[in-house]
Amino acid sequence: MEKYGIHIPDYRLPKLDEGFLPIALFNRSFLESAGSDHPLGIAIETADGRIETMHTFIHGSEKMFDADCYYAERAVKTLLWMKGGFRVYICGSRVVYERLKTIYAPEGERAFDYEFMGTTYGEQFEIVYVDELPKEKGDRKQLGGHMEGCRIGFDAGGSDRKVSAVINGESVFSEETVWHPKTNADPAYHYEGITDALRTAASHMPRVDAVGVSTAGIVINNRIMQASLFNIIPRELWEDHVHDIYTRAVHDLFGNIPVEIANDGDVSAVAGVMSIGEPGVLGIAMGTSEAGGFVDGDGCITGWLNEIAFIPVDCSSDASWDEWSGDIGCGVKYFSQDSVNKLAPRAGIVVDEDLTPAEKLKIVQTLMEEGDARAAEVYESIGVYLGHSLQFYYDLYEMSHVLLLGRVMSGKGGDLILKTAKDVMKNEYPELASKVNVQLPDEKFRRVGQSAAAAGLPEVKS
Repeated sequence: MEKYGIHIPDYRLPKLDEGFLPIALFNRSFLESAGSDHPLGIAIETADGRIETMHTFIHGSEKMFDADCYYAERAVKTLLWMKGGFRVYICGSRVVYERLKTIYAPEGERAFDYEFMGTTYGEQFEIVYVDELPKEKGDRKQLGGHMEGCRIGFDAGGSDRKVSAVINGESVFSEETVWHPKTNADPAYHYEGITDALRTAASHMPRVDAVGVSTAGIVINNRIMQASLFNIIPRELWEDHVHDIYTRAVHDLFGNIPVEIANDGDVSAVAGVMSIGEPGVLGIAMGTSEAGGFVDGDGCITGWLNEIAFIPVDCSSDASWDEWSGDIGCGVKYFSQDSVNKLAPRAGIVVDEDLTPAEKLKIVQTLMEEGDARAAEVYESIGVYLGHSLQFYYDLYEMSHVLLLGRVMSGKGGDLILKTAKDVMKNEYPELASKVNVQLPDEKFRRVGQSAAAAGLPEVKS
């Protein structure tokens, strides 16, 4: 296969998507032909002063200009959604910089990313050229595992909320309650739901020493910056009612006690560390979308976005299109219920188009449990996607463990995805297969639970 003059050697293809071009293989072939004569530097800056850098190479010739620009744009896209930021620094190639400026602009191809990152960080998004990259800086947080004392863990999801009361590491109470945050525009609804859950958990303990919160959305410095849970609330109300809603609820009820708020993907990774007993865990949840969380080799949460749903995994010109971001080839269309529903018709499975995506997924899952060969082709193809993409994720995260979660991974379909991904790793990326343990949640992980893991986020200083 070839793209922009870059030749990619043969590799295992998904049966239901033979145009799939793994970004890991494209990047590898690109860098092999680029050499080291034309360095390119990329840095991302966030509103809290954190700076993340990437040093790489391009071809630097007129003939390979399109390949260089494509590679650089995908690298910027990846860094933005992996680590987050409102300012991108480029050094080493002014012509690539000029192309990127037109792409990441209000009227450019990545207008969505331009607007989203600016809104998230409360700053004007920009790409600037520098003669030398700024130095990396920023702290990582060692969160989780602090189980001493009386704690509450709260897990805010889109259809239910969970809360746990934990005393010295033992859960003494847990409750799951249905709520509808995505369809309620009154912030009082959300605040009352949160405080009701916290108050109920507190009634099962003699006191409350700390509260940890696991929430869908983007969390920066304990503040909610973006979250589908609150998207229906008018943006002009966010400063007073949304950004600090969890901290305000805790302090209103219990005074100035420690509070830690983390993205639910990161809390899943924390729970994974607790169950596996080792750090370096990347959690991938395949459900309505693709969610990610990461705890590094030192046991720290990085502070990165880890919005892996919008990190590109497919370099094909015919890659799946994401209607939300307007981009193609991003993980959300390969590792979610959308992927199952995209592949099912290609396997000959016809479902009523009026059904919801979740209902369509359920049909394919039922067929898989019944041993339907067409459903098996769907899950096997996702396993091929995953095996290739795990190499790319390793290039980014250098994780030791991958924990696969979410409704797509349930039942026989999840088992086949896991088996196929491991086969791809073994045959295409043997070094990766020897370094990374890929697994489904075990019973210990399920006992830990998301809300119980959240309880251990804050440190209580004596």
